[in-house]
Amino acid sequence: MSDRSSSPQERDKPWIFRTYAGHSSAEASNALYRKNLEKGQTGLSIAFDLPTQTGYDADHVLARGEVGKVGVPIMHLGDMRRLLDGIPLDKMNTSMTINATAPWLLALYVALADEQGVNRKTLSGTTQNDIVKEYLSRGTYVFPPAPSLRLTNDVITWAYRETPKWNPTNVCSYHLQEAGATPVQEVAYALATAQEILDGVKGSGTVSETDFPQLVGRISFFVNAGIRFITEICKLRAFAELWDEICLNRYGVTDERFRRFRYGVQVNSLGLTEQQPENNVYRILLEMLAVTLSKNARARAVQLPAWNEALGLPRPWDQQWSLRMQQVLAFETDLLEFGDIFDGSTEIARKTDEIKQAVREELARVEAMGGAIAAIETGYMKQELVKSNASRLQTIEAGERTVVGVNAFTASEPSPLSASDGNILTVPESIELEAIDSLKAWRAKRDERAVASALAELRAAATEGRDIMEPSIAAAKAGVTTGEWGETLRNVFGQYRAPTGVTGFSVIIPAQERDIAAIREKVAEASRRLGEQMKLLVGKPGLDGHSNGAEQVAVRARECGMEVIYDGIRLTPAEIVDSAQCERPHVIGLSILSGSHVPLVRDVMNRLRNAGLGDVPVVVGGIIPTEDVYVLKQCGVRSVYTPKDFALNAIMDEIVELVLSRETEAA
Repeated sequence: MSDRSSSPQERDKPWIFRTYAGHSSAEASNALYRKNLEKGQTGLSIAFDLPTQTGYDADHVLARGEVGKVGVPIMHLGDMRRLLDGIPLDKMNTSMTINATAPWLLALYVALADEQGVNRKTLSGTTQNDIVKEYLSRGTYVFPPAPSLRLTNDVITWAYRETPKWNPTNVCSYHLQEAGATPVQEVAYALATAQEILDGVKGSGTVSETDFPQLVGRISFFVNAGIRFITEICKLRAFAELWDEICLNRYGVTDERFRRFRYGVQVNSLGLTEQQPENNVYRILLEMLAVTLSKNARARAVQLPAWNEALGLPRPWDQQWSLRMQQVLAFETDLLEFGDIFDGSTEIARKTDEIKQAVREELARVEAMGGAIAAIETGYMKQELVKSNASRLQTIEAGERTVVGVNAFTASEPSPLSASDGNILTVPESIELEAIDSLKAWRAKRDERAVASALAELRAAATEGRDIMEPSIAAAKAGVTTGEWGETLRNVFGQYRAPTGVTGFSVIIPAQERDIAAIREKVAEASRRLGEQMKLLVGKPGLDGHSNGAEQVAVRARECGMEVIYDGIRLTPAEIVDSAQCERPHVIGLSILSGSHVPLVRDVMNRLRNAGLGDVPVVVGGIIPTEDVYVLKQCGVRSVYTPKDFALNAIMDEIVELVLSRETEAA
């Protein structure tokens, strides 16, 4: 029998290798992209900073501390030029993780292509452009759901006509799993989103009946894969089969090419641990197998987190290590020489059918409410995610779910990987000042009349219901900035604050009942001494929309008998202090995961002291390096919690002790 490895022509082509990257500045990110491409990366995956994702310039008050932290700041066409300098747009497949401001970033990309004489029809890549999951998980929405969905559809219909190789939307279930979604919820809510988008496009009449099946074929997905990789394989097979059913039965797509489930993936970051972070290498590898082993449900593009992402921003070497994982699997193993190795497996078929049936039931519930947007506005989907995440965390806390190095096998040798300083990448605060100076210089040299005219046309298109893309491209060429684009549309559409999903339910597993009851007694004692119910204010300063930690603290504090004030994401330090003056909490908890904790916490603490609230204990949670813990405590923070502090009951107990000790000192 011949060895198939001797026939390389029989091998399938590997998926696109990506590394999700961007930080500090356009110049620094461009250098990183060039190095990654030299190392064998075959597509770009651009991470934008939070001001860019939410439509603010670097000099806006909400951008304070956030510039260049979780991605690259792109404020105008000049930044896009520097970001992609020397990278041929007609040959590169570029993925842009952008949602609320997707029309704007795509407009900048197209404006650059026009400037370089690159034919728009040669551009290939993806804009994520899935605003629905932002209301549920990531939190970088800007406008209310209806106008946001309209902008999504504008991008889709424009791209279908103008950039036929571009995937105009990448329905994203990745962040749903990061927010605690079960496999069933992840698939059901993503499919509900896809239906909402396609129903909107079809109902708008902007695409003919004849062309609609081809547009359906342009819809792609961006999914997650967790550590339970057999279940994840079945989830993805179920995803592919259900999408085929929906395309055929709901939209009448008879050409199976346009019904294919095309997806990219970043595997799970939620399960990466701060404790024994070297174990994350194995987790990432196993999760990658979930999206590559099954040929009939194999990812089209893969990007992997780095082993140290629970500690902070990974370095280029860390990203290289993850890239090499993909290359070893694709080029050294025989995986791509075989058909689907799971076809015919009764266990795989059974689990896949089980997931499909449960997804159909959950999808029917969402449709009965009126679809994904209605289920967002009522808070249903958000609350379901918060509930499932609460259950997940309780099983870890109670030891019912084993996480190696966290709640089991915790004895450990010192890791040589993280033994020295500099094992994560840090973005200096000077980057923000440099970005502001650059922004001022850009504004000073542009034609203000051209800017005013472009913004007027943009405003008119938004007001009149016309497609936003061509006016956005014209605005990009005129020198309009991200903040100006965002402010113009805020003035037309308004802003939105989504339901938090933290009220109206109780989730306590039996193994947790006794511990939570004991904390309730301590809260009752503290409330008796205070003469009122103990009150916790949970605040999220800055633009960080990762609200999972804040939500779970709010839910557990309520379970323990505290009154909780939680107004959701994206608050300025001034707004948090104003709330503290009004509500008079006994403890303030701040949650920040974007790396902007030092400047934002410092601002909050100074404002509290100026408001006469300097004696209120403040605790902080987030991805916070050890050296920054000392800085925060010097600012007056009483306790700092990082991902290693998974035991919420212990945190609740410490918060109550802070209040009791304060009352004892006052007496």
